[in-house]
Amino acid sequence: MRIADFALERYFARWEFAVEHLLCASDVEGYPMAGLLELADEEAAGLWSNLRLGYTESTGHPLLRMEIASLYDGIEPDEVLVFAGAEEAIFCLANVLLGPGDHAVVTWPGYQSLWEVGRAAGADVTLHELREADGWALDVERLVASLRPDTRLVVVNAPHNPTGMLPTHAEWAELTGELSRRGINFLADEVYRFLEHDETDRLTAGADAFPRGISLGVMSKSFAMAGLRIGWLASHDRELLARCAAFKDYTTICSSAPSEILALIALRSRDQVLGRSRRIMATNLTLLDAFFTQHRDRFGWVRPRGGSIAFPRLLGETSIDQFAAELVEAEGVLLLPGSQLGHPGNHFRIGFGRENLPDALARLEAFIARV
Repeated sequence: MRIADFALERYFARWEFAVEHLLCASDVEGYPMAGLLELADEEAAGLWSNLRLGYTESTGHPLLRMEIASLYDGIEPDEVLVFAGAEEAIFCLANVLLGPGDHAVVTWPGYQSLWEVGRAAGADVTLHELREADGWALDVERLVASLRPDTRLVVVNAPHNPTGMLPTHAEWAELTGELSRRGINFLADEVYRFLEHDETDRLTAGADAFPRGISLGVMSKSFAMAGLRIGWLASHDRELLARCAAFKDYTTICSSAPSEILALIALRSRDQVLGRSRRIMATNLTLLDAFFTQHRDRFGWVRPRGGSIAFPRLLGETSIDQFAAELVEAEGVLLLPGSQLGHPGNHFRIGFGRENLPDALARLEAFIARV
């Protein structure tokens, strides 16, 4: 396989641990290890204290798969496959489903591997562009019009990174209904599921929508545990999951045994874990609303509907790449220019899941007061 460099990850490799304030982080402030262990029930605490550092089951610990399955309405534990993060799940699924002669449709801008892996596997990929003029809304009619007889996969990330887009229930039903009728596989990238800003907007999970629906989940975003490197696919299509499991034999084979037990503890206490994430996010989003209202002459702002990220636009003649470079040098605050997502124009990703956002925002405000 020959695959293009992952621009966003190369950018973070340069800056993520070299700056004081990561104002473009896609995740929520990491959950403290000590606090997580305090949440363990008797069974999980025993699994942790008696853990031996050998291999775990390649499909994932049975108790973990059971807990993941409970996140969905109709998924069974053997309809869940655990991976070392969402990235591995994307890589395996794209390689299993796509190859020369196949076509896929992927929402864009977005996480590069969602389309790049399929392209590297030989597929033709159409990017379904979300547009600021439409409030970043998913255009179901336009997406359906891009489907072809050779379309094997449609990928929609919702809540969406980087825009915070979240389709309406009607849009979701229209899309999944059409894909079901056509027998097209559907990957719902749901890594920000449970971080809807209005919980009544939470969509039916992809895995629950129709038999070819596939849900992608991870501990990194909503659950604030990126360091565990635990993700999963859930689907009623057991044959597809078996093919992904066989492909996974050439990647990690199995995940980290300690991480799986820690993920189990977190998911069994998900109300408390997610409540923390939502509190951090809601507090910070209120600050961003005020900031962008005050500086409407400098920035365009479409308020996100879900997740801990948004995609504002720098107004004026200065390029966002220049602005971000000067900001990080002057204040130690990092933004992610849209160029790192291959997106033209002056948009940038801002993340509001970190606890130090008030300080980072104050530094950004001080910077724009000088330029």
